[in-house]
Amino acid sequence: MRITGRRVLIIGIVVLVVAGGVIGGLVATSGTGPEFPAADSYAHGRLSADSGPFLTDSDGRVVFLRGTNAVYKRAPYELYADPGKPWNFTAADAKRMAKLGFNVVRLGVIWEGIEPGTLGPNSPAICTPGKPGNPHQFNAAVADAYLAKVKKTVDLLGRYHIYTLLDMHEDVYSTEFGGEGAPPWAVCTDSYPIGTLPGRWSNTYNDPGLRTAVQHFWENDVVGDLQGEYDHVWQTVAHYFSGNPWIAGYDPINEPFTRDLTETSAPPGSPLVAGHLECFFTGTAHPGLSFFRGTVLSCPPDDPAKGLIRTIKGADPHHLVFFEPDIFSSRGKHNDVGPMDLSGLVFNFHDYCGLRSGVTGDPTDVDACAAQELKTMERRSEERPDIASAKQPAGPAWFMSEFGATTSEALMERLTANADELELGWTYWSWKYYDDPTGSSDEALVTATGALAPTATSLSRAYPQAVAGTPVSFSFDPKSAVFHLLYVPKTQVKAPTVVFVPVAVHYPKGYCAHVTGGTIISKPNATHLVIANQPTASQVTVSIKPVTCNGSSV
Repeated sequence: MRITGRRVLIIGIVVLVVAGGVIGGLVATSGTGPEFPAADSYAHGRLSADSGPFLTDSDGRVVFLRGTNAVYKRAPYELYADPGKPWNFTAADAKRMAKLGFNVVRLGVIWEGIEPGTLGPNSPAICTPGKPGNPHQFNAAVADAYLAKVKKTVDLLGRYHIYTLLDMHEDVYSTEFGGEGAPPWAVCTDSYPIGTLPGRWSNTYNDPGLRTAVQHFWENDVVGDLQGEYDHVWQTVAHYFSGNPWIAGYDPINEPFTRDLTETSAPPGSPLVAGHLECFFTGTAHPGLSFFRGTVLSCPPDDPAKGLIRTIKGADPHHLVFFEPDIFSSRGKHNDVGPMDLSGLVFNFHDYCGLRSGVTGDPTDVDACAAQELKTMERRSEERPDIASAKQPAGPAWFMSEFGATTSEALMERLTANADELELGWTYWSWKYYDDPTGSSDEALVTATGALAPTATSLSRAYPQAVAGTPVSFSFDPKSAVFHLLYVPKTQVKAPTVVFVPVAVHYPKGYCAHVTGGTIISKPNATHLVIANQPTASQVTVSIKPVTCNGSSV
């Protein structure tokens, strides 16, 4: 039903149009309404990041991705439908995500799950110093079986119009150190013992054995060709998903850690730190530039010539690469990764506060945490255009792929409002706890009983999922449930603007939407407000507020 009336009141099944004429856009509704709009209204197709902060879909609309992380860090190192198992991921999960307004999941894949190999740690066949070569640990049948299950989850999410960001997840490098990531055969500690340090899992980053193992990875100085094999695994993943329309892109490595980050000899802006990570991305044949100095980086000589990002793009030229700075950038430290002359890049960062419980993850000082995490967002916003290249002259797009891990509604309300103000997409950590060996007890959005944590109210927000133009600003106040959007329409974009409206969470008695410069074409009280631009409009404004059945504000 399309209504362009000045005011429409829906009471039961009786529709009353208030006298006084009709002007496009003010609609008051009640009842439950449809769950989803027509499929062609959603953001769909391959996402692009040509230049500047925004992602766009196949219709040229600016797309905002909002969602959650879902990572299973124990064997079998993936989530898929498997009733009765702790890694079971079902249509009920996907549907619940969609109802919260999530349109992306950062889905974990683990190197050990794809390439478990047959050798153990410190094997001479892998860890002997020398020219890197084939470690003979890859089994195509094992990798294919693993990825077939990942695909089922990607396709399931796609049926609910949810994109997947595939994340090669690792924490403290490997299961050998109490984490997840590298298979045992890729652990080379020289003479240091393998184990964990007491206390919180992250303490093990200080373990000499772990620091030696990660240094061998970054230097790629053993005969097992650790980086080359990591690239090979990513090549396999990217080729497997190259034609999948519901892949948003690839996150090459989670929170990369190198020993040089903790060395006093590596000051802020150190080309040594940048060289390990950036050369890993770009390869020795095409080294990138130092972020701080603008000079060409000196790469470890045995790093692969092609580099990880070009390897991914060679296997899949269609999807985006969401590259991350180092692990300490999540606490507000500067970004070390400089300009990389590659297309389709997204500057991808994490944002956590240092003032929080090491057990629960909850803030010990909400105000201090909110200020620190906002500062990190603002710093990334300032850094983003400074890593521009000829391929992305206005800088890469940007995305916050981890934040949260808390039951603090107050903190989540403030951070999500900050993200709105900065027009920033995000994925909350995390959907479920999944007996997380490297997480915090209060990180889950879905509790052990199956109930939603209180933070769901803060995360389920009205926001523009697809904008037929250039966004200027948008905001949502969860207390008043008032939403505003302003954008400049693009005449060449023919698909409509789509705003997710969290009816079940914030508008149980319905909502009133007012649009200038556009026409509402969705049904009353739809969870997705769909707006067609008016041909002559120079700007479009959208506002939403809650109403009762008699049309008054609540």
